[in-house]
Amino acid sequence: MTLPAEIPPKTPRKRVSFGEDFRRFFLSGMAALLPTLVTLWLLVKVWDFLWETLGRHIIFGLRWLWAEGSAKELLPFRPLAQIHFALADDEWWVRLLGVVLAILLVYAVGVLVGNFIGRTFYRLAEKAAMRIPFVRAVYPAVKQVTEFVLSPRRGDQFASSHVVAVQPHAEQIWSIGLITGATFESLSASTGEEMVTVFIPSTPTAFSGYMLVVPRRNVVELPLTVEEAMRLLVSGGVITPMSGDAKKIVVSVPPAQAQARRSEETAAQSGASQAVNP
Repeated sequence: MTLPAEIPPKTPRKRVSFGEDFRRFFLSGMAALLPTLVTLWLLVKVWDFLWETLGRHIIFGLRWLWAEGSAKELLPFRPLAQIHFALADDEWWVRLLGVVLAILLVYAVGVLVGNFIGRTFYRLAEKAAMRIPFVRAVYPAVKQVTEFVLSPRRGDQFASSHVVAVQPHAEQIWSIGLITGATFESLSASTGEEMVTVFIPSTPTAFSGYMLVVPRRNVVELPLTVEEAMRLLVSGGVITPMSGDAKKIVVSVPPAQAQARRSEETAAQSGASQAVNP
């Protein structure tokens, strides 16, 4: 007769406090809602930008046209106070009308600038604006940045940029950046080697950062697309590049640095061997 095996005593479950339970579910809720909240926040910012920069002024122009047409009996007469009340800025449908008209205005400007006559008038207006001292100092830089980001031709150039790694601060401390183009020929001529401009994005706002001018030989190209590099930078390294299987980022050291490092290792090994065998 076999005796029954001894049943081990049940370990009592650890009682979770209300604070730990609240923290766990709160973080789960934030992880679920944060992408939606950030997206809605960006849409609201775009809405406010269109309303404040264009929509408000378009509604003001509509009020002025209504008042002028009413004064000249082209439209049914309405007092000025009634016109302002009918197109009040605090009405949601008035703001919606202003934003929709702003979008249509931007589209119309794009169509106008897309043809030869529109481009000609646009260039004439630019030349006239460039004669103003303050505008002449600010406008060219803003135009170059917006064309690089928004223009289709420049956008393709940005999308096809090379993702690289550089060492801007110290050896073996790498920063991920994008090659944006060649630098000034005078700098390349003075240094005697090809120089490139590298944009180093910040984390988590990857569209802000700083620019470096480095020799081509000190730049290491990475097997990443611009989209993968942006996801890596925005997430602070949490989202690693994935394409089917995880891709390993292999950073090859430039030849000059590799040769210097091998020389240092050889000298260190020879010094250690001499210390062991005097």
